[in-house]
Amino acid sequence: MGKQLSALNQRLIHFINEQKLFFVATTSSNGSINLSPKGLDSFKVMDDNRVLWLNLTGSGNETAAHLIEDSRMTIMFCAFEGPPLILRLYGTAVTYHPRHDFWKDHISLFPKIEGSRQLVDMKIDLVQTSCGMGVPLMDFKSQRHGLIDWAEDKGEEGIKEYWEKKNTISLDGNPTNIFKNKPQH
Repeated sequence: MGKQLSALNQRLIHFINEQKLFFVATTSSNGSINLSPKGLDSFKVMDDNRVLWLNLTGSGNETAAHLIEDSRMTIMFCAFEGPPLILRLYGTAVTYHPRHDFWKDHISLFPKIEGSRQLVDMKIDLVQTSCGMGVPLMDFKSQRHGLIDWAEDKGEEGIKEYWEKKNTISLDGNPTNIFKNKPQH
């Protein structure tokens, strides 16, 4: 059954590295809760209390807007194959854009993916496991490439235009600071 830990251990790091999908949850004090599925090769364990993920261009930019106001974030992994397990990482995060030194120092950890818009650096405060016996078994076929194809077709300038149109303000009307120079935390 469920356990709470202060840090990741090698078994959990191995579990994370095998997953094809994870979920990110954030919120602001007076707005919508955002829960987003993430895939591709966009997640890295830096150490037992720190993870980094590459946020790709999407139809909104809720995570960035929420982290400006409230740095709390939860990341969840589910075992859809193999032994059942749900793993949640609770912590605080900072968002970095391509113009920041942090981005330049860490982007090489990920494959080059057109439309990459932020690196999210999360300090883990609590690790929680639960049984996952209610999570269905599913076979993984492949990652979808539609987002990558779409971003490559748009090109760098087209992506920036899309950010201006769709990624500067959250659903609740809060700024995402996608074009500001300061890290978001």
